[in-house]
Amino acid sequence: MLIIPAENAINWKRPPWVTLGLIMACLLVFLFYQGGDSRKLEQAVEQYLAADLYELEAPAYEDYLQRQIQFQGEESRVYELQQFQQLRQENENFWLAINLMMDREFYQYLLQNRDVIWAPAERAHWQEQRSAIEQEYLQKLSANQLGLVPADLSLYTLITYQFLHGGWGHIIGNLIFLFLLGFTVEKALGPGRYLIAYLVCGALSGLMFTAVSAGSYVPLVGASGSISGLMGMYVAIYGLQKIRFFYFLGVYFNYFRAPAIALLPVWVGKEIYDYWYAGATGIAYMAHAGGLIAGAGLVWLLGKSWLQVREEFFEPEEEEQDARFTTGYAQAMASLGRMEFDLARRQFEALREHYPERPILLEHLYHLAKLRPDLPQYRDRARELMNDALGRRQPEQTIAIWQEYLAKGEPHHPLTAEDHNRVLFSSLKQHDLKAAEKAFERLRSTGDELLTTEACRLLAEEFEKRQMTPKARHYQQVLEAAHF
Repeated sequence: MLIIPAENAINWKRPPWVTLGLIMACLLVFLFYQGGDSRKLEQAVEQYLAADLYELEAPAYEDYLQRQIQFQGEESRVYELQQFQQLRQENENFWLAINLMMDREFYQYLLQNRDVIWAPAERAHWQEQRSAIEQEYLQKLSANQLGLVPADLSLYTLITYQFLHGGWGHIIGNLIFLFLLGFTVEKALGPGRYLIAYLVCGALSGLMFTAVSAGSYVPLVGASGSISGLMGMYVAIYGLQKIRFFYFLGVYFNYFRAPAIALLPVWVGKEIYDYWYAGATGIAYMAHAGGLIAGAGLVWLLGKSWLQVREEFFEPEEEEQDARFTTGYAQAMASLGRMEFDLARRQFEALREHYPERPILLEHLYHLAKLRPDLPQYRDRARELMNDALGRRQPEQTIAIWQEYLAKGEPHHPLTAEDHNRVLFSSLKQHDLKAAEKAFERLRSTGDELLTTEACRLLAEEFEKRQMTPKARHYQQVLEAAHF
């Protein structure tokens, strides 16, 4: 049974660049670095068979497997023994050589027991040939160089093993899950913290695997521990919030909703159960369990500090926001149509709190306030709309609103000198000299000496540039004679 979270859809307007980068890094490593493994292995098999090492190791391997089954209770190795015996009967020497060389625990067994297994001449021949194969080929395989080997743990391999994979099926499966989970966690944490958390989860997952496989020479490769960490972070981020999960059982699949964190013990329990009862599948179940616990633990420990989820993560997607806005806007317009102006004003104000970037809402509020020009709300909305128009580089709208307010609202609640000064500048940008002169007269009437002096000087210079001498002389005289 497969259960994965499916709460979010990807927003390609803001691509998950780190997740895509991790996917690309794994693919490049697999294609260009690990791509040479098959050739090295073929050369190792050729030399192994040419040296007749198979004749020496095959009987020892059967005895080794029987000891594992009899004395260590590893019933899972019964199937391996049967398969090996069948290969011997069918003379499948190539695959026999692969099995013998790639079983790293068996190689350690041979090193420890070579004096007992073979006579001196056979032992010398084995040691010479096998050591050469190990050094020339096997130790140069990607899994042995950069994979995580519990018996020979290196700090750098806690990172490098996350980018290696065992085959096309392994890497495709991992990268699909990396994409499905990664884009959501990256959106929640931000690119930098997400990348660090991903690598830390992989490292902690590797340490968990090392702890339960102490002394093992079988290398661990793959991003599944890191991806399990993403699953742990995913459900810890949502906590008790109910989210959608996709499940696949046999040929049946569907969705269900449940508290996110409720799935964590289910996933961890499944990995631990499979570790004990699934047999020799080659899957690092405890690495998965370690990743799940590490991911959730990081969010719980650091979720209010370094790994704090970004506020915008919980905001609705653009499509959902548009749908909500459309519904609310239609309701407010319906209230206008019924002439329920107070209700419409409250609805537009509520919409503006959630969608402050939509200028149409401010325009509606301005027109509603204009119904009562004797109230100060009209002046406040007019000033807001004028400033908004300036911010959107629409000086002509600023001038139009100002002129309308002079006719309706100015007698009740006059604008300030700063308001008239902004209109004067906007008028000059629009080459509307008539409006600029009118703004100057309004500014002059406020009694603000500093702004009036500067505005008068600006008008004089502007008319001078345009070679409108009478006008320029007029404002120069006003400037010289005025005692603001």
